[in-house]
Amino acid sequence: MENTYWLKQKSDQALFTDVLWSRPETKTRAGKLLIIGGHKHSFATPTNTYNAALKAGIGACRILLPDSLKKIVIPYFSHLQGHSLSVEFGASEKSGGFGQAALAQMLEEAKWADGVLLAGDFGKNSETAILLEKFIEKYDGQLTLAGDSLDYFITNHDALTSRRQSVIVTDFTKLQKIVSPLLIKHDESLMTFVNKLHDFTENKNASLVTLHADQIIVAVGGQLSSTSVKTASLVELAAYVSVWWLQQPKKPFEALTTAAFCLVS
Repeated sequence: MENTYWLKQKSDQALFTDVLWSRPETKTRAGKLLIIGGHKHSFATPTNTYNAALKAGIGACRILLPDSLKKIVIPYFSHLQGHSLSVEFGASEKSGGFGQAALAQMLEEAKWADGVLLAGDFGKNSETAILLEKFIEKYDGQLTLAGDSLDYFITNHDALTSRRQSVIVTDFTKLQKIVSPLLIKHDESLMTFVNKLHDFTENKNASLVTLHADQIIVAVGGQLSSTSVKTASLVELAAYVSVWWLQQPKKPFEALTTAAFCLVS
């Protein structure tokens, strides 16, 4: 008997055409996204995430970077800032990553946004770890986590999976750690993989988006969709997921599945 919780989406045929065609037609109604990430030695991921969010159809975007990058990035972003983009800077710690003093600004910027994306390039330091832990505790809005932001929660993955209004966009290796003690393997069949994510997300608040067996897998509250894909950038996927979700906040499963379709189509 075929299960009823797994929907298969073709790259040329959207499952939820009502969601696809009901998206906002103007930028003023297309939502606001806050992208957070970067450290002294890299801001590539937040930048690429912004470019992908534009392609996905975001209305307005802010990027929050550590102030250790200020002198470097102001000339880079100066020609882009305007109606659809502003770049802000939060307090950094000695090694150039976000420091704990950035928390108040992160929360304030998050009030402006309809959704927040922790994009990555955070680096590794204890102050940033404490900062991100406090942020996800105090911020209760839509939150997408991707890239190395997930590394800070590998040893405390319950903080992520139990949080409401959360979407985790991850590769297979990080997923194995996040869903531990559930055992998932690279070589297991798509059916087995889907069944395991169904069981896991049925009892968790967070949603999962990942890649397996040439498929983009979306798991929301025990509902699963798979979308055929040859190659996909997790950076772009996280951006599309964030944009579509904030534009369709009452239909998270449909929004994330449609985001996957739009990325590959």
